[in-house]
Amino acid sequence: MATAKAGTLGVRWLQRATSSVVPLGARTASHFTKDMLPGSYPRTPEERAAAAKKYNMRVEDYEPYPDDGEGFGDYPKLPDRSQHERDPWYKWDHPDLRMNWGEPLHWDLDMYIRNRVDTSPTPVSWNVMCKQLFGFTAFMIFMFWVGETFPCYQPVGPKQYPYNNLYLERGGDPTKEPEPVVHYEI
Repeated sequence: MATAKAGTLGVRWLQRATSSVVPLGARTASHFTKDMLPGSYPRTPEERAAAAKKYNMRVEDYEPYPDDGEGFGDYPKLPDRSQHERDPWYKWDHPDLRMNWGEPLHWDLDMYIRNRVDTSPTPVSWNVMCKQLFGFTAFMIFMFWVGETFPCYQPVGPKQYPYNNLYLERGGDPTKEPEPVVHYEI
């Protein structure tokens, strides 16, 4: 009983000692300030201008997500482009993400980072790539079917042995000359 009371007092002492240094509680876990969270959907041109300034954008470039109840608020709708499309030789503030400081993040940033979806234009269209893939797969399935239906075997001839077809080893008479065995025809 005394041990439990001492443990409780120790925990309370530790909480009092660290409360001025380390804030405790669930509200400190998010690290998002009120300025970083999206506000309400802008209805007037003044609210749009304020939201554009908040996200460090020009008013002409600022377009919020539609107010369809998803809860995006005044967050800007950025183009769905992966970071592969950005200039790799530019001096980015954050070169791994190819982003600059103060630049708004895409809502689905985790999907468009460089080791995920690549929305760069491909040298061959998806239509052509699908035709090539399925054409090759169909050709291989057809060839496997032909190989199973019409099997191919190596031609087999009579077994050839040395020393006149092993004449003596097979019990031939050593006093007689064996008849010659010819395995070819000219």
